[in-house]
Amino acid sequence: MRPILMKGHERPLTFLRYNRDGDMLFSCAKDHTPTLWYADNGERHGTYRGHNGAVWCCDVSRDSSRLITGSADQTAKLWDVKTGQQLFSFKFSSPARSVDFSVGDKLAVITTDPFMEHTSAIHVKRIADDPQDQVGDSVLVLENPEGRKRINRAVWGPLNQTIVSGGEDAVLRIWDAETGKLLKETDKEVGHKQTITSLCKSADDSHFITGSLDKTAKACLWDMRTLTLIKTYTSGVPVNAVSLSPLLDHVVIGGGQDASAVTTTDHRAGKFEAKFYDKILQEEIGGVKGHFGPINALAFNPDGRSFSSGGEDGYVRLHHFDSDYFNIKI
Repeated sequence: MRPILMKGHERPLTFLRYNRDGDMLFSCAKDHTPTLWYADNGERHGTYRGHNGAVWCCDVSRDSSRLITGSADQTAKLWDVKTGQQLFSFKFSSPARSVDFSVGDKLAVITTDPFMEHTSAIHVKRIADDPQDQVGDSVLVLENPEGRKRINRAVWGPLNQTIVSGGEDAVLRIWDAETGKLLKETDKEVGHKQTITSLCKSADDSHFITGSLDKTAKACLWDMRTLTLIKTYTSGVPVNAVSLSPLLDHVVIGGGQDASAVTTTDHRAGKFEAKFYDKILQEEIGGVKGHFGPINALAFNPDGRSFSSGGEDGYVRLHHFDSDYFNIKI
């Protein structure tokens, strides 16, 4: 499996997202400029210019016409995917950390960081069909019960009825998307003990996987409706990124010890590899090396036949699986 190296960012990668058809790959980084790539050959198609800070997250609409991005410049922006034109800018009082379109693309959930007197919060915005009609008002605002703890990720639950969030307080929460009522939250004795860094839903919205900075450095698989812990995958290094295969019962986990924390010269010291696990048996089935620093972003193509990783080294690595991958036996 020979990777395609994509160099289009000057700073570390933060997030990767494929469109629904799997022919486009969007990357975010600390260099202010989200980038669009062809998912087949890794060729750069274009960039989206307008942010003045690190871009932490992005999502693309179901029909691949619009992109939403969240940035440290205290805005979340809507873009025309094809032209790169900025359609609207949602303004906040603190950095926008996470963005997610609802099913149907009529709503977006955006999380903001704690900053000065502002607590971390989840904002629900209505997305207008015509950009000329777009307004910045929030339909709903949910404040983190642990106000000074950052919410790192919030996504829509099944049928847009709920919102699932996780972050620095190591607690996962399910909120009613209409009333804002907190419906469920996890117990630290059961789930993660430290910051939840990443969250990825399954293709059918029935379950999701989270990554964390736990000492056990684990990723956890959860039921989307009940928050029941289903499986745990122990990686041995801090987990920054997770993704679920839409084709096979596989999960991929990435991370690695920060360069400043590595005290040995062993080339494996940082353990900067994407590790694959059997989703059911929880056993490691393989790994892909290549990054010269922690892996910050991972994404499976919706067809399950390729995946991408983004690293602290500023590279996106695109991997098309060879036939051996589909015949792995445990």
